Amino acid sequence: MNLSDNVTVIEREGRTWYIIGTAHVSNDSVHEVRDVIEQVAPDTVCIELCETRYVALTDENRWSKLDVFEVIRQGKTLMLLANLAIGAYQRRLGAKLGVKPGAEMLEAARMAEAQGATVVLADRDIQVTLKRTWANVGYLKRMGLMGALFESLIPGGRQDVDAEQIEQLKERENLSNMMDEFARVMPEVKQPLIDERDLYMVSKLREAPGERIVAVVGAGHVPGMIAHFDDTIDRQALEQLPQPSTVGSMLKWVIPMVVLAAFAIGVQRHGGESIPQMLQAWILPNMVFAGVLTLAAGAKLPSVFVAAVGSPITSMNPLLPIGVPVGYLEARLRKPTVEDAERIPDDVQSVRGFYRNPFTRVLLVVFMSIMGSALGAWVGLGWLIGILS
Repeated sequence: MNLSDNVTVIEREGRTWYIIGTAHVSNDSVHEVRDVIEQVAPDTVCIELCETRYVALTDENRWSKLDVFEVIRQGKTLMLLANLAIGAYQRRLGAKLGVKPGAEMLEAARMAEAQGATVVLADRDIQVTLKRTWANVGYLKRMGLMGALFESLIPGGRQDVDAEQIEQLKERENLSNMMDEFARVMPEVKQPLIDERDLYMVSKLREAPGERIVAVVGAGHVPGMIAHFDDTIDRQALEQLPQPSTVGSMLKWVIPMVVLAAFAIGVQRHGGESIPQMLQAWILPNMVFAGVLTLAAGAKLPSVFVAAVGSPITSMNPLLPIGVPVGYLEARLRKPTVEDAERIPDDVQSVRGFYRNPFTRVLLVVFMSIMGSALGAWVGLGWLIGILS
C-alpha cells in the first residue's frame, strides 16, 4: 500500500486506523483523501466535522433560516461575527487556491458512501467548542482575537498564504513549531480549540465500527491524537458547557457596586454639592463612547441615540447589555431580508461587505455598542474615583 507521509497508521488488537492530516483549503488534500480511501477500502470513515458544521457545508439554504432577532436575544452576536470572519477568510483563501473550504471532508463522506462505508462525524459540536474557548479567554484577548479576525478580511494582508505554504504547514517539523508557538502565545485558546478536540476525536475513532478505519482530520490535530491514542478519555466531561463561576458572576456587579459606593461617599463628604459633578463623570463617558462606537459601526441615528442615552443606565445592570435594545431597534430600522441573509457568505469577504449587508451591519452595531458602553463605564468609573481622591 503506497501511503504518503501525511498518513499515520495505528494498529491495535487486529484493528487499523489510517489518520490523514489535511489542510482545509488544499486540493492536494482532496486528492489524497480520495486515494487513501480507494486503497484502504475502509469499513468506517471518520471526518473532523460535527453535525452543525456538516450541515453548514451541505445545506445551501441555511442562511435563509437565520433570524437576527434570535441571534441578538440569545447573545450570540460575537460568536456569529467570529464564525463569519473565520469562514470568510477560508472562503477567500479557498477561492484563491481553487478549492472550497472543507472540500476534503465532503470528499471523504462522498467516497465513504460510494464504497458502502459508515460515516462518523467525529468532532465535538462547534457551539460547545466556541463556548469553552470563549470562557477561557479574558476580555482583552477577546478583543485582540476579534481584531485579528477582521484584519484577516483585508486582501493582501500578512495572513494571505499560497498553496505551497499550505502544503508546507502539513509537514511534521513545521507543524510542530507552529503548534508550539500557538501554545506559547495563547495557551487558553489552544486547550479547548485543539487539545480537547484531539481527545474527543480519538475517543470517537476508537469506538468507530469495523477493522479498517480512515480518519480525515486537520493536520494540526494529528500529533495530539497520536500522543493520546491510548489514554483514558472522559468524553462526557469534554462535552460539558462552561458554567459561570461565582467569582465571574460577582465581577459583573463590581462596576455598579463601586459606582453606587462612590456616590454614597461623595454625598457623605460633600453633601448634595458633589452630585452634579459625579453624575457628569459617570454619564458623559458612557454616552460619548457608546454613541461614537455605535456610530462608527454605521448605525442609524435613532440607534446611536439609544446607545448614548441607554449606556449610563445599562452599565449599572449587567443583566441588560446595551446591545439588546440597540440591536433590536437597528434591526427594525434596517429590516434585513432573507435575501440579505443569503448574501452573507459573499458579502463578508471584506470589511466593506460587512457594512454593506444589512444583516451583518446589525451585528456590527450590536458589537460596537457593547464595546463602547464597556469602555465608557471604565472611564466613568476612573473619573468618579479621581473625584473622590
